Amino acid sequence: MSEPDQLSRISYLYHFTDRRNLPLIRELGGLYPLSELQGRGVDIPARGSDEGSREVDRRRNLHRYVHLCFKSNHPMEFVARQEGRIGDTIVLQVHASVLQWEGVLFVPGMANTNGIGFYTMEQARGMIDFEVLYSRTNWSDYQVQQRLQGAEKYEILVPRRIPLDLIRNLPNG
Repeated sequence: MSEPDQLSRISYLYHFTDRRNLPLIRELGGLYPLSELQGRGVDIPARGSDEGSREVDRRRNLHRYVHLCFKSNHPMEFVARQEGRIGDTIVLQVHASVLQWEGVLFVPGMANTNGIGFYTMEQARGMIDFEVLYSRTNWSDYQVQQRLQGAEKYEILVPRRIPLDLIRNLPNG
């Protein structure tokens, strides 16, 4: 399979949030970068990040992006739940067409990690471990497990609102 075809294997990206945030997401018409929410004075019912992470994001301008991931589980969701910032998690499925938008970035790990790189989607084509993300493989192999753990930390940064019609599983109520 050629490299351009690899991105087409991605049907959905994922965004975790607390169910308490769903009415706000519906009211605003989608997912917004934190900087835009703050600029509007929007109070988020259940923030997934702690103040330290938000400060790092502000310093690095990461608060100007909606953060998505490739798998329906992300290590930061686990931490946010364990620390009580979110309780009833829902993982929203975002249509992968956002990968074609101008300014979208790929991060080969958690975006607020010191020294991590940021790449265009064109640059990312050769960096994303599609095999471990989307193929049947030997999950008992330690190296495969390590690769999967790394891939679960990947992030996609979207520099603008993601409208409701691109969120597949936004439940009513």
